[in-house]
Amino acid sequence: MMVDVGVLPAFVAVILLFLLPPGPDMAYMLAVGLESGRRSALKAILGIGTGMSVYAATVVIGVGKIAQSYPLLLDAVKVFGAAYLLWLAYITIRNARRMARGPSRALTDRHYLRGVLVSLTNPKVILFFLSVLPLFMGDAQNAGLQLAMLGAVNVLMEVLVYGTIGMLAGVFHSRFRSSECAGVLLSYISGAVYGVLAGVVIVEVMARFIFT
Repeated sequence: MMVDVGVLPAFVAVILLFLLPPGPDMAYMLAVGLESGRRSALKAILGIGTGMSVYAATVVIGVGKIAQSYPLLLDAVKVFGAAYLLWLAYITIRNARRMARGPSRALTDRHYLRGVLVSLTNPKVILFFLSVLPLFMGDAQNAGLQLAMLGAVNVLMEVLVYGTIGMLAGVFHSRFRSSECAGVLLSYISGAVYGVLAGVVIVEVMARFIFT
């Protein structure tokens, strides 16, 4: 057989275990949904899906192995990602302050591009592809097609799971957007989500340098 679909149930189970712990993608979807609603969450998850597709493609063509061979490169990507999350925290909180003085749509039209960047600055994604996808080759006769299928399933699962989180968060935004105070509070919560996650990433990188 060209591809082995029999491995998919076990593969999907592994993906779900990988997606459950909070990470940059999940935090971004939660923050966007709370701050800007379901339409913005839809744009954001399409951006994240695009970023994941790029990583999946690099693994299929073998480029991802270069990143695996140079861990410092991955650390640099993590630091850049943390810095970007801190920037998102800053502009989200700044936007909350502006909302307190009047309507603001500073972030509304950029959620797709921000989703792409958040996904691309999360190197755990490519490490997952590199370490897990080869374990599910099964009886496939075409390794490239099998990896491509697994990568596509992975992207689809993340879009569904994180997209659902973003949409559910958007429900809270829809319910409270008529209240100015509630809208400002949701924006502050979104900014806090970005900031806390950025801190976790920075601590993770520092810990690796200290204890290795």
